Order: sequence, then structure tokens, then C-alpha cells
Amino acid sequence: MNYQEIGNHSKVTEFILVGLSRQPTSQLALFWALLFVYVVTLLGNSAIIVAVWGESRLHTPMYFFLGNLSFLDLLFSTSTVPLIMMNAFWDFPTISYNDCFTQLAFRTFLALTECFLLAIMAYDRFVAISTPLRYPVVMNVRVCRGLAVASWTVALVVTVVPILTVPVSFCGRNAINHFSCEVQAIFKLLCSDTSLLEGLMMASATISMPVPLAFILASYLRIVAAVLRIRPTKARLKAFSTCGSHLTTVAIYFGTLIYIYLKPQNKESQDGDKIFSIFYAAVTPMLNPLIYTLRNKDMKSALRKVFFKAKSVE
Repeated sequence: MNYQEIGNHSKVTEFILVGLSRQPTSQLALFWALLFVYVVTLLGNSAIIVAVWGESRLHTPMYFFLGNLSFLDLLFSTSTVPLIMMNAFWDFPTISYNDCFTQLAFRTFLALTECFLLAIMAYDRFVAISTPLRYPVVMNVRVCRGLAVASWTVALVVTVVPILTVPVSFCGRNAINHFSCEVQAIFKLLCSDTSLLEGLMMASATISMPVPLAFILASYLRIVAAVLRIRPTKARLKAFSTCGSHLTTVAIYFGTLIYIYLKPQNKESQDGDKIFSIFYAAVTPMLNPLIYTLRNKDMKSALRKVFFKAKSVE
């Protein structure tokens, strides 16, 4: 965000991240918990990317988008978790103004991209189930790449516009009651008029959350209608099972976003809210590989193939 100094207030050059600094006994436990989660996230998402890239049977639209999702989760987790782990060893660690807003912009960009990508994955499932014979034509390589690029591009535009166009001032207040540069925690430090910024952010949030979620729900209503027309019960259950992983991911991701950003906010962030935000930043990217592999025979087979191939090379 542009900086605009007001009156004689000193310019903010760095922020203090409060985190759990007031609860030092919890910091070490937080570090080890995050270390475990981050390692599982790296291994799980990297394995999916390698499997999708290396196994020819997974060169389909569904797995192409799943590879994009895993790459997104890797970036999102890496943009936040290592910093929180490092800061767990310090009381009231600091982060520079530029680094703080770079992190904020990057995390927002990745979060919005995932919203759009999950909507595209719902559309992919709809086409696959409702028009299976035309599926290879409708969801060809060119279309899949175009949709993926569009999700990243739209998310970038929606992120950059509010950050670059609206000047803000902190009036010397720089203690962020959070583990990282979170939008809501930073908002509480502003003393400049935020009406324009709030309007732009509301427009961005509407484009990136309710619209994709409404599209996902509409897609699944049409999927349900298409599946109910399938006569053999076994085929009907198989069609539903291909959507189960995606629906679980949508429920966890959007459910967490709604809880964090749409529930009523107190003047000061509570430690419970800060801990819950870690679930969004760290645990959700870890869960996606588990959700997509535990019940997916093709993915488990591809992972075993990649693992044994790597072992034979050694």
C-alpha cells in the first residue's frame, strides 16, 4: 500500500509481530507443531506435483488442476509458516514495512487464486459428469491452460489494485497483534480514512469469494441433477466419488475463510483467532494432498510408481 504521512506523525518503517510473545511457554510447542505440519505439506504436495508431471495416466484436466492446487499450497504455506517458526524463538520480532506488505500482497494473491482454481475444478467435474463424451473436446489442453492462467491473472489484478491505489497512514502505531502481516490486524493500526480502501477490498472480496463459491454450488447442483439421471446405482456412486475430494477441499477452504474474515471482529485480535488463522495458513495446505490421495487409486498407484522408480535409481 502507498504510504501517506499525516501531520507530524512519525513514519512507520517496521512492524512488531506480537504473536505468542506474551505466552512464551507456548512458542516452543508452536514451533515443533508447525515444523511437523510444514514438512508433511512439502512432502505431500511435492509428491503430487511429481506424480502428475511424471505419470502419463495422470495427464488429464482433473490432475492438471490438482497439480496447480498443490503448487499453490506449497507457495502459500512457504510464504507464512517458515517466518512464524523463525519468530517463535524471539519475543516481539519485527518485520520491515516493505517486507510486511510484500508478504501481505503475496498471501492475498495466492488465497484468491485458490478460490478461482477451486471454481474451475468444479466446472471440470461438471463437464466430465454431464457430458462425458464431449469432455476431451471441451476440456482440451489449450482450454485447461487458459483457465489456469486466467485464475492466476485475475487474482493478481484483484490483489494489486487496492494495494497500489489507496494511500494509508499508521500514525506511528506498529504493533501487529498477529503472527504475520494479516489484513485485519493491520487494519486496526490505520488512522487514515479507510472508506475507499474498504470499498475496494469489499469489491475484491466479492469477486474472489462469494462469486466462485456461488459458481461451485451451482456446478454441483447441476452435477447432482446429472448423476440422478444415471440408472445403474454403481455408476451413480462412482460419479459422486469423483467429486468427494473436491467437495471436502471446498468445504474446508471456504469454511475457514468465512470464519476468519466474515465473522464479527473485536477491537483487538484474540489468541484463539490467531491460532485459527494458522489452521488456514499451515494445516489446510497439508490436508489437500491427504484428501486427494487416500481414496484415489490412480494417484496412489502413480505415487508408488514414482517412489519405486526413485528407489531403483538410488
